[in-house]
Amino acid sequence: MNSIQSRLLLMLLIFILFPYFLVVLLIYGYTKNSVEKHELGNSQEQIEESSEELRQYFSEMLDLPFLLYRDPELFRIFNNEVENSNYLEKSIQNFYLMRKEIRQVRFYMDKNKESFTVYNAMVSARKSKNNFLKQPYIKQLTESNVSNIIEPPHLIKNYNNAAIVPKSDQTKVLTFHHTITDVFTNEFLGVISMDVELSKVAQIIDDLTKEKEESVFLLNEYNQVIYASDSKRIGQPASPELMKQLKREKDSNGDIPLSKTLSAPLEKWRLVKITPSEVLFHEVRQTVYTYILVGLGVGALGLIMMSVIAYKISNPIKRLTRKVRMIDGGHTNMAFDNRREDEIGYLEKHIKDMMARINRHIDREYKLEIENKENQFRALKSQVNPHFLFNTLQSIGAVALRSGAPNVYKLVTSLSKMMRYSMQANEWVLVKEEINYIKAYLSLQMERFYNNINYSITISSKVLEMEIPSMILQPLVENFFKHSYEEGFTDACLTISGEMEKGILHFIVEDDGASLTENELQSLREYIYKSHRKGVAVKDHIGLKNIHDRLVLNYGSKAGIKVDRDQGRGFIVEVFIPIEMESTE
Repeated sequence: MNSIQSRLLLMLLIFILFPYFLVVLLIYGYTKNSVEKHELGNSQEQIEESSEELRQYFSEMLDLPFLLYRDPELFRIFNNEVENSNYLEKSIQNFYLMRKEIRQVRFYMDKNKESFTVYNAMVSARKSKNNFLKQPYIKQLTESNVSNIIEPPHLIKNYNNAAIVPKSDQTKVLTFHHTITDVFTNEFLGVISMDVELSKVAQIIDDLTKEKEESVFLLNEYNQVIYASDSKRIGQPASPELMKQLKREKDSNGDIPLSKTLSAPLEKWRLVKITPSEVLFHEVRQTVYTYILVGLGVGALGLIMMSVIAYKISNPIKRLTRKVRMIDGGHTNMAFDNRREDEIGYLEKHIKDMMARINRHIDREYKLEIENKENQFRALKSQVNPHFLFNTLQSIGAVALRSGAPNVYKLVTSLSKMMRYSMQANEWVLVKEEINYIKAYLSLQMERFYNNINYSITISSKVLEMEIPSMILQPLVENFFKHSYEEGFTDACLTISGEMEKGILHFIVEDDGASLTENELQSLREYIYKSHRKGVAVKDHIGLKNIHDRLVLNYGSKAGIKVDRDQGRGFIVEVFIPIEMESTE
């Protein structure tokens, strides 16, 4: 954690991701509680609605027999005042057809102790039922103060031992027993029993269950199961486990019971829905998973974003640090990016300016060192009396004239000029002085090679009057003899030209003799233009590199030489000298 990037990344994690996940946890907790309450409220509202539907349905079914009270003729038959079997059967059939869920209707007439049934719109024969009022639910009905009673679900059965209901009909029915009394005298006339299938009840209650794991129960006041999502429990007493479950808000298995006590006419009946917590809170869990996934996604994106931010901020600092370390290791010519407009760009710009000043100071120190060596060289040369040499050469020339040898005199004179010019080495001279020196050198070489030398010098008068460092062109002419003429290319031609081009003094020294291969030419260029470590000895092409380095030292980076060949033949050296030297301040 010592790097800026690591510390920056840690700070971003602490101050951004940590608060974010803390907020996510708080929102999750609040949302979870809110959604749980909402789900419980929705389930409770659904039970309330279903309870009301059940109350209305059972009220309709219990009130259905009261429609018979509107038929006075039917009551006369019940009282044995008239005998009209056809009318009675017709009335019973109409009553049977009033609701499609009615599977069977039984009528008991107390006057004659007879009963008959209607099944599938067919009326059975009348049978005497002397013990009818002793049947459990009929006895409970007649001995109570209520006008109706609901018998828990049971398999439909034949009444009166009349095989009107086929054995194949195994429908579970709910039986409504209703007393029939005289409206005026309140005399007991009989009982009507309706066997009603549970389809309508199932339709109302099953709407409460959305998942297979949920279960629903309708219990009467005696805790008998009137209806259940598990059909095997219908008509059975509620199990002890169910009763214990109803007493708790949540059992050990995570099941949550919700119940509603119904009102009249279903006094003390209860509608119960038991839902596993994973089903009831499914949406809560989906919300949790969504929060987790979103949190992980945002966290991953946050990490990527923070890594990018940390990289973008710290990477320029790292690069700048590497550059400073390389400068500390001696690499002073580093490339700096001064295009940035921020603090890093400001530092790079000023470090670049600082290194430029340091490099200029190093160049100045280098020049001073060279100047010091030149002064030492001059001091050594001054120890030799040049006038003695010149006088001696003049004496030799005079003897040659007296001896009738003018060529010897000419050669001695040329040598004398060359020696006088060489005494001005490392000084500024006119171009014409450099050319005169070259011509003297060429006259000596012509004597050596018996005038068999081809050369031409084409330099404008304006260029001849310009100043350049001495010994710039002469080494190039010397290379012609060393690498071309003396190597057997005696037919080669040396050409020297000079002119001004857009503020640049441009010299070309070329010959059509010996040449270099492409690899040799590339190696020569690398040698000339690249710096070499001190102490490394290089024997070849010292003169070319010396010329290039002197020009750059005196005129700046725009000066120097360029070496090439003419379509694979000969050798060409171009010299570039700017008129205005670059500032070294």
